[in-house]
Amino acid sequence: MFSAVIKTIKSRPTYSDLQTDVLAGLTVGVIALPLSMALAIASGVSPEHGLYTAIVAGIIIAISGGSKVNISGPTAAFVVVLLPIVQQFGLSGLLLSGLMAGMILVAMGVAKLGNLIEVVPYPVIVGFTAGIGVVIATFQIKDFFGLTVPPVAGHYVDKIYAIVQALPTLDLQELFIGGLTLSVLVLWPRLRSKIPGHLIALLVGTIVAWLASQLLADFSVATIGDRFHYAIDGISGNGIPPVAPSFNWPWNLPDINGQPIVISWVLINALLPSAITIAILGALESLLCAVVADGMSGTKHDPNDELIGQGLGNIIAPLFGGIPATAAIARTAASIKAGSRSPLTAIVHGGFILVTILSLSPFLSYIPMASMAALLLMVAWNMSDARHFIRTIKVAPLNDVIVLLVCFSLTVLFDMTIAVGVGISLASILFIQNSITLSTTTKIELDQSRYGKVKKEVVIYDINGALFFGSAQKAMRNITDISPETQVIILDMTEVNMMDMSAIIAMQGIKENLGARNVGLIISNLAPRMILKLRRAGLRKEIGKVAFSRSVVEGLKKADKLLLQYSAAD
Repeated sequence: MFSAVIKTIKSRPTYSDLQTDVLAGLTVGVIALPLSMALAIASGVSPEHGLYTAIVAGIIIAISGGSKVNISGPTAAFVVVLLPIVQQFGLSGLLLSGLMAGMILVAMGVAKLGNLIEVVPYPVIVGFTAGIGVVIATFQIKDFFGLTVPPVAGHYVDKIYAIVQALPTLDLQELFIGGLTLSVLVLWPRLRSKIPGHLIALLVGTIVAWLASQLLADFSVATIGDRFHYAIDGISGNGIPPVAPSFNWPWNLPDINGQPIVISWVLINALLPSAITIAILGALESLLCAVVADGMSGTKHDPNDELIGQGLGNIIAPLFGGIPATAAIARTAASIKAGSRSPLTAIVHGGFILVTILSLSPFLSYIPMASMAALLLMVAWNMSDARHFIRTIKVAPLNDVIVLLVCFSLTVLFDMTIAVGVGISLASILFIQNSITLSTTTKIELDQSRYGKVKKEVVIYDINGALFFGSAQKAMRNITDISPETQVIILDMTEVNMMDMSAIIAMQGIKENLGARNVGLIISNLAPRMILKLRRAGLRKEIGKVAFSRSVVEGLKKADKLLLQYSAAD
């Protein structure tokens, strides 16, 4: 734990370095402020919960994690998972599932699964992210066009049908503000200004909407203040409460029916699949972000420490009203470009958002919902990465294309819980399939032997690759298919780097098969740790016509001795 902070302290940053980190923190804070609100709204909760997430989780993860430059907070990857939880269990169920996900992430880090998470195939990740982008974009159509869409329970197709039915309720004023905001988001990067486009777009949308409402009597668009309300100590208000996040147990908050949630095994079992999905997505997103950040900044992250940091952040954030968080690639990239080199940037980014809540909350209430929808449409477009999606379909092998389309379709048409389960399973199958093709067993022909003179009664097999449950039977299949004159088999296992229990059982089967046929078996140049496994399983040295040798040449000498024994016995 705390490896990022420890590395930073040991590097002894100068005053100039710290100053640069502070400025980078202010820059990314400006970017994270509207995004945190928009992502909370997209997840079905009030915007302040996204801000609380950026403050609490962002700071905790930066301090306790394994990446010096990751910026964590609410991300688009979680939206399609969190919204169904809110609709079924309310805010308290969402916070409780986030806390459970944090515990799972800590367990993953302690179990040192960080390196394993990093090797999830590219098609799986592209399928997830593209599907999430499509779902987020679809959910923003309502506010962008000002449609009156009733709440719809069901899957993606049901919601699309409801949106299509609501098209006659299109509001041109909402569409104008949304279109204006989206236009600024698209065009602003062409000016190559250092001022974040998110901030300018929301300012333009908000100011134009406010001026129009003052100058035109019939002009009115929905704002954050119109949509969200709060009550604190008997004082109610609109928009975002101007207070710092405060401690509260998740189960003290209301469920979907407005009642305090009751903790039970039934509830935990109901939330567990979503918590696992949040944990897996959080691990994938944060470690992918860390890899990208390392390439941009020249740093080196600790994947297991990063998982523990992400877990601690997700355990503590729900206690202060924060929704699930993970590292965000866009915000991290922006901070690195601004000069970030230490966790101080993330801490300053959280502090900036806190100060903004305490001082500017009334002004945030004027932001139009159509502008927030436009911002999320841009987030969805960037996340879907349509160019890479199409390119992958064009150039990838057929199996990878199938995996990509399956992950994409499940994410869009069903939900992320199903998509993650199937996606990780497909990733495992792909890994096993590819590993099997790398495991080979080749019979060395006598006239091509590189080991010197070999007698016709001796057969040598060269075995390569990892021997595990997927490849052991394939690699060992032909070893017992021998001619009647064969009396000794030598296995050259120089290139074997792993054996699991399935491979050990396969070796036992070979030993018994050859032993019954009075054929000796010599295992050459196998790593000591794997020899120990075989001996524990019963393949002991010089017992049952099984021998170990340090090289094939030594094995040939042992084969000569066995042949002499066989001749004497005859």
